[in-house]
Amino acid sequence: MLNPSPRWAAGLVLAASLVSGAWAQAPIKIGFHAGLTGPAAADGNAALAAARVAIEQSNAQGGIGGRKLELVVEDDQGKPEHAAQVANRLIGEGVRAVISAAYSAPARAAAPVFQKAQLPYVVAVSSAPEITRGGNYMFRVTSVGEVQGRAAAKAMGELLHKKRVVLLTVKTDFGKALVAGFKEAAPRFGLEIVKEYEYAPTDRQFGPLIASIKADNPQAIYATGFYFTGGPLVAQLRSAGVTADIMGAESLSPQQFIDIAGPAAEGTVITNVIDWGSQDPAIVDFLNRYKAATGTPAAAVAATTHAATTVLLAALRNAKSDEPARIRAALETTEVMTVMGRVSFNKLREVKKNFPLSIVRNGKWQRFGVIDDAGLLAPPEQ
Repeated sequence: MLNPSPRWAAGLVLAASLVSGAWAQAPIKIGFHAGLTGPAAADGNAALAAARVAIEQSNAQGGIGGRKLELVVEDDQGKPEHAAQVANRLIGEGVRAVISAAYSAPARAAAPVFQKAQLPYVVAVSSAPEITRGGNYMFRVTSVGEVQGRAAAKAMGELLHKKRVVLLTVKTDFGKALVAGFKEAAPRFGLEIVKEYEYAPTDRQFGPLIASIKADNPQAIYATGFYFTGGPLVAQLRSAGVTADIMGAESLSPQQFIDIAGPAAEGTVITNVIDWGSQDPAIVDFLNRYKAATGTPAAAVAATTHAATTVLLAALRNAKSDEPARIRAALETTEVMTVMGRVSFNKLREVKKNFPLSIVRNGKWQRFGVIDDAGLLAPPEQ
């Protein structure tokens, strides 16, 4: 058997140390996907800006274990048929974990690809229940719609003190889940569902529907939808003389909702993910950094994506490794303060958190209250 010369052996050791050192200094690649073009573009780009704020701040502080973070970005166009392709591209890029700011349909398409590849997938936007049930690499930082709907029912009954409610549901997974949770909790808070209506996410003119609601004469309307549907809807409701209180969800939080609805937005209440009235230094710092980076206030998708990024970076630190299996294990036990408050996961890897409430006053979202009820807000366990 040939024995290597001392010089050759020393060369091998040096080469190995150089490779090891190069690996140690290589950036940790984190994947990101959302709809950056198409109908989801406003939310997708807001989420991307928030992820970058978190990544850049971490890199400025030295990164993770001395290694910088690199955000690898893909546009799923808000379409499920593109999301699976995007997932495979991110895997091919060598990412160690993925942040998703995609809507439910594309997130559902991408999730099985990442589960099969055994890459941690941290969901910031989609509330589709199938995602976390699809495997142990799936984590969700936003609440499922049913939980948020239950929070809205409590706010409607105990803070707004309304009883007779019309439900106005956008025909999406998110909208239907919100209303399901609201209806589940309604009897507990003395709410009477007067009538239920649905509309398509492409609708912008609501004349016949509003005429029916006006005839119903409810005390309040629980209107699920997005800023681009909610803005026209609220403007037309007020223009038609409907004076009922209006409550929505975090999806109305972008500034565009107020811009579209105009003065009609005044008094609208939403269940939210961030307390805009908070003086917590971390929240104030995020809001300032985000506005400096984008020129616009941070909406819910920005807050949940920043929180998802914060949670993932905390798990990377706790794992002391960029091995996906070790990151996944660390995510299960990570509990960390984020701009949404303290975040941790249950056994189904669903987030446990409270719900701040926001109201439009003087043309701006402001603090209205908080729903803090661990039993009511318990996420699904299986």
